[in-house]
Amino acid sequence: MRVRNATPEDAGAIAAIYTEGIEDRTATFETRPRTAADVGPWVGGRHPVVVVEDAGRVIAFAAASAYRPRECYAGVAECSVYVGRTDRGRGAGRLALAELAAACAAAGFWKLVSRVFPENAASRALLRRLGFREVGVYEKHAQLDGVWRDVLIVEKLLPA
Repeated sequence: MRVRNATPEDAGAIAAIYTEGIEDRTATFETRPRTAADVGPWVGGRHPVVVVEDAGRVIAFAAASAYRPRECYAGVAECSVYVGRTDRGRGAGRLALAELAAACAAAGFWKLVSRVFPENAASRALLRRLGFREVGVYEKHAQLDGVWRDVLIVEKLLPA
């Protein structure tokens, strides 16, 4: 496996992996499948996006996005990581998120934040292994398929 910065040509693969995560209902409140056109604008901006390839095929990605529009939060980024269904459990998520954290630090970000469903044990374990700290729970944060769901808030301070 190899990790690298995402390119516009990766948008279709990223959209397919993200759509699997949406369908699985274990990692996001989103319900609408994504297309390459939806994902394309993520790549090449201020917020890094990385992919993990195996045998020339994109199997995972990690993406940073804006946390809040206020200038005081310019160095804080939201992050997410998704791995294709058939490639989960092989370390691709760890590679992607570790590289994303390094890319964010190099780009001048000082903190990564995310939210995870409390029952998503695999994501929580990954985040802990990579130095994220669980800081609290948003109760009844949003509904997914008509059911209120809580989310666990995590953060990671990045080196200067």
